Amino acid sequence: MGSGDASYPIGPFKHEGIITEEQRAVWIREIESLPLKLAMAVEDLSDSQLDTPYREGGWTIRQVVHHLADSHMNSMIRFKLALTEENPTVKPYAEDRWAMLEDSRQLPILPSLLLLESLHLRWTCLLRSLRAEDYERTFYHPESKQSNRLAHALGVYAWHGNHHVAHIRSLRERMGW
Repeated sequence: MGSGDASYPIGPFKHEGIITEEQRAVWIREIESLPLKLAMAVEDLSDSQLDTPYREGGWTIRQVVHHLADSHMNSMIRFKLALTEENPTVKPYAEDRWAMLEDSRQLPILPSLLLLESLHLRWTCLLRSLRAEDYERTFYHPESKQSNRLAHALGVYAWHGNHHVAHIRSLRERMGW
């Protein structure tokens, strides 16, 4: 169910209450399925279509695909740090500036699609190996000045993939592609 907002076509991430084993399983399946959903969303798009912003002032589809690879690599690293250290401080990154680098603006999307396929295969394997108590582990984010539980981060990144796939799908629908 969309929000009608081009910035948040599926609405912002929300979860209230306890994150159950069943909820984690749903989110893991979302992470597992992202590479295929993304590949289907960008299938047969031309370079000019890939270079179309998903909304006025937004990133191009090409930048969104590369952003997903950048963001999800960072997330998996944060998961591994949290699993091997006590509440490690993670390194924030300027995603808006990363999206303006040449690889994000010009490179074909196939390398990021392949990277996401491999990354999500490994990430899903890791996620399914964790015990309930592992999902209670945390990392500290210096920008928000908060410790984040892995259970919550799991939901955020399941949403994040769906959020950006919805950007692409809604643009395709609006443009009749």
